[in-house]
Amino acid sequence: MKKRFKVLFNRDKCKGCELCVNFCPKKILALDATVNTKGYHPAGITDQSACIGCASCATMCPDCCISIYELEEGEEA
Repeated sequence: MKKRFKVLFNRDKCKGCELCVNFCPKKILALDATVNTKGYHPAGITDQSACIGCASCATMCPDCCISIYELEEGEEA
């Protein structure tokens, strides 16, 4: 069975620098239209099921706002 991953963002820490968006090889990250508590447009995932778990986004994030988790079989994203 194909491995599945969940990407979690700390929206209030994100400053919308777009490094994660630019480095995602699957191009499934984007800045949100809403603003966070700091007044920035935080990043988010547009297609959770397409994540390959490479962690490029988490590695590039200068503020450590992104966590990647491998989902267990049957676990919801």
